Amino acid sequence: MEEPATRQCEVSPSDGASDDDMLLTLPSEGGSYNGSIRKGSDPLAQTQRSKLQHRRARINQQINKEMRMRAGAENLFKATTNNKVRETVALELSFVNSNLQLLKEELEELNSNMEVYQTDSEAVNVPMIPLGLKETKEVDFTVSIQDFICEHYGEDSSVYDREIKELMELRQAMRTPSRNQTGLELLMEYYNQLYYLDQRFFPLHRNLGVHFHWYDSLTGVPSCQRALAFEKGSVLFNVAALYTQIGARQDRSAAAGIDRAIDAFQRAAGAFNYLKENFSNAPSLDMSGPSLCMLVRLMVAQVQECVFERITLTTHDTRFISQLRLAQEAARVSDVYLLVQQTMSQPLMKDYVPFSWASMVQVKSEHFRALSHYYAAIALCDHTLSEEGGDCDEEAEKAFLTFYINTPVGPPLSQVLRDPEKRRRFGKAHLRRAVIRHEEAMRVHSLCKILRKMDILQDVLSVTHRRSLDKYSELDREDDFDETAEAPEIQSVTHQKPDITPINFSTVQVIDIFQRLGPLSVFCARARWGPVRLIGLQRREGGLGLTLRGDSPVLVAGVVPGGCAAEAGLREGDYIVAVDGQDCKWAKHSEVVNMLKTSSDQGVELSVVTLHSHDTQVERRAIMLSHNSDKENTRQRVMGGAKGQSSASLLNWNRKKKKREGSGVTKRLGSTFSLSFGSIRDAEALY
Repeated sequence: MEEPATRQCEVSPSDGASDDDMLLTLPSEGGSYNGSIRKGSDPLAQTQRSKLQHRRARINQQINKEMRMRAGAENLFKATTNNKVRETVALELSFVNSNLQLLKEELEELNSNMEVYQTDSEAVNVPMIPLGLKETKEVDFTVSIQDFICEHYGEDSSVYDREIKELMELRQAMRTPSRNQTGLELLMEYYNQLYYLDQRFFPLHRNLGVHFHWYDSLTGVPSCQRALAFEKGSVLFNVAALYTQIGARQDRSAAAGIDRAIDAFQRAAGAFNYLKENFSNAPSLDMSGPSLCMLVRLMVAQVQECVFERITLTTHDTRFISQLRLAQEAARVSDVYLLVQQTMSQPLMKDYVPFSWASMVQVKSEHFRALSHYYAAIALCDHTLSEEGGDCDEEAEKAFLTFYINTPVGPPLSQVLRDPEKRRRFGKAHLRRAVIRHEEAMRVHSLCKILRKMDILQDVLSVTHRRSLDKYSELDREDDFDETAEAPEIQSVTHQKPDITPINFSTVQVIDIFQRLGPLSVFCARARWGPVRLIGLQRREGGLGLTLRGDSPVLVAGVVPGGCAAEAGLREGDYIVAVDGQDCKWAKHSEVVNMLKTSSDQGVELSVVTLHSHDTQVERRAIMLSHNSDKENTRQRVMGGAKGQSSASLLNWNRKKKKREGSGVTKRLGSTFSLSFGSIRDAEALY
């Protein structure tokens, strides 16, 4: 097997993350990468981000230690009847629970770290909410894979030491991906390799004996399972989390940066949504259904916020309709954040979601509601309609009539629009609501210690609050004794609905690390076959007496009764894996035929295996792939949307089962099958 190409990820030696590390070039839908990535970020490089990862890993280890201590203390408390011992254990438990709470708060603060996860642009933008990566322990596949190769495949496992080492290096690199496109490709490459690992070494009703340890992204609570689905789901979770970090890091002071942030958050939402729909019974809360639903809604809300920022950035005119549009877009952002806030308030999520997240979401909901009222006031107070009337006036009146959720009490809106004094009073009412909302956002912000450390958030809230106050003071008059009316609620409308971009597994093409074991159509963990048999054939006048079909591996489709092959013990349904000691698992039909024809006069020795009919579905798939394996023959497997879709029930954390379509393969005698000749590239022939 050719040595795969390697690529070193960029790591800045400076105290902050480098610009290259933050640059994002997201793949196109049809994009691909043919190389293989082998290294993640250098875990020893003392960048600000690596220090953060070290602190996260240390906290996770401490949480794991405290959890074990608490479990032991609880067991002792239940087992003992000595009151003095119970009092001592109860005191120890209180200390352990206190330590766990402190560690959880420290981890929450790291997840909200401004210096690392947020943009360092000088532009004043509301910070986004990124998600930290799940940490994992090292995994040693060596012994388990070696034993499985010896037992299941009947081969010398030492021959595959290089492949095992390559797999372990890939997983080790996957633990520390760089925060850019290279890091995403690294995670996707490992995820796609897990498809092959599942097919090669994980039978339907048996696990490999490898334990996968992963820590909860938000609480640091450890989880351990032997199910490969747990490993797949955790890697996919990190893909989504990495997209959130990339999106939060973008400079949103320009349209290009906003577009990159939108794309990253939409891809994060797609990954979280795929995880929610295709995996179930997660052992950790961060991958539970309610948590993933909350994360999808949070990503959609951040996309909506970016859409509003882009409209604000590109709206240069001060026309009445343009300001109304800004008000409705801001109201839309407020509504989607309110939905996220309600999701975070659900019983299971209320005590799980970090307080800083819940506070930030509430602050944003209030902040953008205030902005919607501010822009409504600007539209009413700063823009007048022409006395002559016209198409522009009619368009403005039409937009204003559908501006509110409910028709306000009082004079008709068309009359309000034509009366400057009524517009001023309406605008003043909206500014009053804006100031109240701004003050509520600032109050919620002041209650959270982590948010108080975010100077940029404080600046945004202060600037917008002062702007609304100044405008209110400008409209207020000394002789204005009329009570300020209550501003009606604004109808939320968006002109760009956020998309949940489905995750595309084919963006990174991989080669099966263990391809030397043979084509997956036959040589997989689900298939069962007899031991390799050596068949010695001596050519006669009538030939060898066998019929061959298909490629990779070539199938013995028929044996002539009384012929050379039949007398030597060759059976219909055997697969030829070697000719005269030369491996031909991946050989094409014509290549095997040529090897047989050019054999010496002394005869030819075939190594064959017989596929047993232990699982009809697996065998049908195997035979179908045996004859239709163009991609297998080229040894380049594009990992499409079906990657990781296994029908295996992997312990307690499983992929949700998908309905399979019929393969159109019909069973024949014994362990052989017949297909229509239209699906066979090389016609049968008697040799």
